[in-house]
Amino acid sequence: MVNGWTECPITDVLKPNGIKIGPFGSQLKKEILLNDGIYKVYGQENIYEHDFSLGDRFLTKAHFDKLSSCEILPGDFVMSTMGTIGKCAIVPDGIQTGIMDSHLIRLRFDEKKINPNYVLQLFSDQFYFLRQQTKQLSVGGIMDGLSVGIVNKFKVQYPESLQEQESIIKVFSGTDTLISNLQKLIRKKKDIRQGTMQMLVTGRKRLEGFSEEWETKSLDSLCRLVTKQTGFDYSAEIKPSLFTINQIGSLPFIQNKDFEGFDINYNTDFYIPYSVATKYPKIMLDEVCLLISISGRIGNVARFDNRFTAFAGGAVGIAKFHDPSLVSWCMLYLMSKDGQEQIFSHEKVGAQHNLTVEDVRNLKIKIPHKNERNSIIAIINDMDSDIKKLEEKLNKYQEVKQGMMEELLTGKVRLI
Repeated sequence: MVNGWTECPITDVLKPNGIKIGPFGSQLKKEILLNDGIYKVYGQENIYEHDFSLGDRFLTKAHFDKLSSCEILPGDFVMSTMGTIGKCAIVPDGIQTGIMDSHLIRLRFDEKKINPNYVLQLFSDQFYFLRQQTKQLSVGGIMDGLSVGIVNKFKVQYPESLQEQESIIKVFSGTDTLISNLQKLIRKKKDIRQGTMQMLVTGRKRLEGFSEEWETKSLDSLCRLVTKQTGFDYSAEIKPSLFTINQIGSLPFIQNKDFEGFDINYNTDFYIPYSVATKYPKIMLDEVCLLISISGRIGNVARFDNRFTAFAGGAVGIAKFHDPSLVSWCMLYLMSKDGQEQIFSHEKVGAQHNLTVEDVRNLKIKIPHKNERNSIIAIINDMDSDIKKLEEKLNKYQEVKQGMMEELLTGKVRLI
């Protein structure tokens, strides 16, 4: 350990009784929750978005008093216990009086030893420190949630000088502001993009100069093939992710979790030998086509642009078009609110959510004249390009911060 730094159990830097998990679900049943009120219930969405104004769950004063030991106050350090575990935030000033739910843990640090804002950086998901510990504590398995017992086993490393902690916090604050502002701008532009798409793709708002009636056609009538993977036991053929795009003799195995919109993750979890894939030409992805999730994550839709040949998983419906120029339009239409409602109207709920291939074939698509269609696609593409540039800028800022973390949160670079 660097001179003047220490590593110790997290319990050594907490106030007495400084760790508390939210109330059990049985104490916070849906029937006691109100849609409005004075006493609020905070949850993971507040941590993920660093926004404590979000949420519409409230309690009566009587229920709040019963659960007041789970109250969160300005300055409290809160951590998510489920989903994206380990996400952290510090409760800001001016929040509405309220408690945390069962998916949050509250930590109260001894600020004579450690600044909570320093711990926020140390435990950030952009830094490896907390992630490494949760991985070790999961004993090689998958940790499905945090508990007080697990958090009690965490360690912290920090400079003993509060002045040095404060200097580190100040260095990060400027970068954090840039990152936060970019994230807000990206969310705003995505909201605008979604609203614009909804209006234009459904014909609720027409572009100037266009007035022709739109056609409504079934997806099947636009395609020469709408199918999915059947009759193929791929469990013995797919291999874990040793795959790279340039690997000779193998194809990325695209699953429904690997795509949404124009974005497809070609560095997937699995690959399949090319010699096996060619035996099933109908489900090989070797041309521009439409991918539709038909099991589990229904609603995911993507345009496969044929940059690389690939192979589709069993939960993926594949639509190969007579006119490939219609793929982008059909994708946008099915991503709109109208398209999503239509998809979910066919949903079958069993062990998981499902659509049949016949359901996919019967999806109805509203189609404008080619010139209007291309104009709308161009508008959405321009918005996507703008968002992509901002996301690339965000990634650069985050990479810079990660480099700073490696230097400052390990003591390699000192600020005293």
